[in-house]
Amino acid sequence: MSFSLLPRYTAPALTDIPPGFLARQGIELVMLDFDNTIVPYTTDQPTPRVASWLVMVKDLQIHVCVVSNSKNDRVRRFCKKYRLHCVTNAKKPFRRGIRQCLERFGTEPGRAMLVGDQIFTDTLGANRCGVQSVLIEAIDNHNIWLRLRRKVEGPFRFMARKRRIDQ
Repeated sequence: MSFSLLPRYTAPALTDIPPGFLARQGIELVMLDFDNTIVPYTTDQPTPRVASWLVMVKDLQIHVCVVSNSKNDRVRRFCKKYRLHCVTNAKKPFRRGIRQCLERFGTEPGRAMLVGDQIFTDTLGANRCGVQSVLIEAIDNHNIWLRLRRKVEGPFRFMARKRRIDQ
């Protein structure tokens, strides 16, 4: 598939993606990065708005699966608590974890979307698998490495600025 660092869509945050937009796009499966997409690195508690968004998406009969590079048990605990499927140690941008998720749900790549905060893992991984990619802003760039990554991603974020999902 495509080796592109540009997302198909952008949004300020996960909760700025209207569940109705997903339905209109024919999305059957939403894959979500975990850290800095659903929750900050420092917690496993979503905001009430994020928790509500997850319920609204599931109410539309859209599958939700966390696809995370983390091996940390807090991802599995979170998914169990919120009744979400998960693929950990996904090794994005490699295809393994994303393909595993697609196979689990029997979903064609064009009917799936991956939402994440990083271009070099989430966006690239989704694009390589033919999955629609949505790049959001990180919840919290709390350390120097995250802030530096953001600087490196800057030109790509600038080029993708007009791909914003309309509310």
